[in-house]
Amino acid sequence: MKTILFPLITAAALLTGSVRAQNEYAEIARLRGLNESVRGIRSMADGEHYTTLESNDIVRYSYASAAPGESMLPAPAPNLVITDYAFSPDERSILIASGRKPIYRHSYTTSYSLVRDNAVRPVLRDAEAPRDASFSPDGQKIAYSDRNDLYVYDIASQTTRRITDDGAWNEVINGTTDWVYEEEFGATRAYAFSPDSRRIAYLRFDESEVPLMEMMRFDGKLYNRAYSFKYPKAGERNSVVQLWIADLETGARERIDTGEETDQYIPRIGWTPDGRPWYYRLNRRQNTFEMIVCEPHGAQRTVYEERAQQYVERVDDGTVTFVDRDRFLVQQESHTGFMHLYLYSLRRGILEQVTKGPWEVTQLVGTDGRRVWFLSTETSPLRRNLYSVRLDGKDKQRLTTGEGYYTAAPSAGMKYFITTFSNASTPNVTEVCDAAGKPVRTLADSRRLREELAAADRPVKEFFTFTTERGDTLNAYMVKPRGFDPAQRYPVLLTQYSGPGSQSVRDRWSLDWEDVLADKGYIVVCADGRGTGFRGEKFKKLTYGRLGALEVEDQLSTARHMAAQPWVDPARIGIYGWSYGGFMALSCAMKGLGLFKMAIAVAPVTSWRYYDTIYTEIYNNLPQYNAAGYDDNSPINFARMLDDRRTRLLIIHGTADDNVHFQNTVEMTRALNRAGKQYDMMVYPDQNHSMLPDATAHIRQKMIDYTLKNL
Repeated sequence: MKTILFPLITAAALLTGSVRAQNEYAEIARLRGLNESVRGIRSMADGEHYTTLESNDIVRYSYASAAPGESMLPAPAPNLVITDYAFSPDERSILIASGRKPIYRHSYTTSYSLVRDNAVRPVLRDAEAPRDASFSPDGQKIAYSDRNDLYVYDIASQTTRRITDDGAWNEVINGTTDWVYEEEFGATRAYAFSPDSRRIAYLRFDESEVPLMEMMRFDGKLYNRAYSFKYPKAGERNSVVQLWIADLETGARERIDTGEETDQYIPRIGWTPDGRPWYYRLNRRQNTFEMIVCEPHGAQRTVYEERAQQYVERVDDGTVTFVDRDRFLVQQESHTGFMHLYLYSLRRGILEQVTKGPWEVTQLVGTDGRRVWFLSTETSPLRRNLYSVRLDGKDKQRLTTGEGYYTAAPSAGMKYFITTFSNASTPNVTEVCDAAGKPVRTLADSRRLREELAAADRPVKEFFTFTTERGDTLNAYMVKPRGFDPAQRYPVLLTQYSGPGSQSVRDRWSLDWEDVLADKGYIVVCADGRGTGFRGEKFKKLTYGRLGALEVEDQLSTARHMAAQPWVDPARIGIYGWSYGGFMALSCAMKGLGLFKMAIAVAPVTSWRYYDTIYTEIYNNLPQYNAAGYDDNSPINFARMLDDRRTRLLIIHGTADDNVHFQNTVEMTRALNRAGKQYDMMVYPDQNHSMLPDATAHIRQKMIDYTLKNL
């Protein structure tokens, strides 16, 4: 017994410590769960009602009235775990998704059911792995993808038409996007019905020449297996993408000519209100963007074009919004250096610059054909407020009055908005507002959380700016410990992301593992350096072609600025980051020459040559033309510079990270080993880039414990 007594006691002690530590982060997670929001909001066509997803039910509410909600399901559906839903345009049917099985960040397969004629029945049952299903405009059909081919299901006859038949894993994809389009353009559905529901446009991805990436899956099995998928790294071949249109009545298919160049991107496709197909075209360098409309009889017209010296800001669904059959709104920054709204005509070109000023439109919320509603940074780059303005640029009105961060979801017809507001000291408050911004009623106010935060007197963010040695002014915040005493000296943890166009310093409520450190006597600091977003095109694009150079300078300047404060212990400064932030934490640890006592890098990019084409090349050009921009700032090339006597380094990665591959960490550790450096490492088997499905709490507790021990 004596031989096992010490291990048992040690295990018990470790277990007790683990439970205590786990409870520290568990309290943060519990508080975050009290930050109320409204899930799955959909405006109904009448503009007077909306639906939400709650308790496995779809519930209809009035915007104006506080009357109890009404279930949209004919009966409870206990066998369905509803994850998403969509109404048909005529609202006679609801398509329900349940049993989601994730593929990558946005994509998943699922089971579908149809609510129609007061009954719920499963649909698409012949499909093996259906995904990306949606109604046709007439509500009579459902398009979906299955095993890389596109299908259309007729609701009345319950029959399915196969649109394509050449789909094959790692070879050809029809109607959905490949890995890199999904990750970087944020879309998985790659088809669109015509307004009359008679035709369907879709993208065909030939990824046969894209290099193959393999990840090992362990899954607790006796033998591991390789998961192979096509992943184009910087400078390598992309999929060749074609635009096709299928006639759903005749079955005929037509390929649309998108130009002689095949090494290009087609990020979005759609139809004009009068039934002409359109597509976006973006060159490989991503500094020329076009919207092209296909006219009858094969002619094509470029109705919108934007060019930039470095790159055109990333396109998304909000890039083009139709006002009517002729006019459309776009967001662009290259004209004035700030992201603003412009009104264009399909026939006549540009009509108006709708918004202007040294601030940015961050979201086009909607339009009723006379006015446009949008969110912007006009009051501060750290804040968002809702505005409206006439389409001629006159009569701009600020509709929200809170000093903080708003999101907004409009009703059909723009009569109401559901806004959610928070700031550094105020959790979410969700309200219904009218078109003028006047509150109608409150849907959720996080009251219990506000009461608990007030009773606990938790520290909150304090925003500040400072000027670096080079004369650049940076936005930042700090969270000081409760009972802060300026006569004492405190350790500091820098938390950052720092990626191009990103923003971490926002006047928005948040709570995460770093806040545990503030409870433990640490100061948490975050600074947005050069290259981050919402301060204009010039500030954002300073880092073009040299990712990591200026960003590292600015984080080192932040550390030195904090070290100069009389209430900071300059020997106890650490840095943390995830993904791009992990790349930054590694780079700062090596180039800081002992400035940081500790660094934590989660899922880091360690060489830009290992990352994907779309993201890396838009900011760094292709490696064939900018080798120095790739190699001069990749931490894998600077392992020898780590001062491991003064800087304790922890690298964390999931082995099933399809985004920033585990390869990055393997090669980083190889370089550190060859340089004779000491470091710590934590591996999460079969976890992806977000440490899902089951390690999100564990990793945060790991970082808390590591910081308390080493900083």
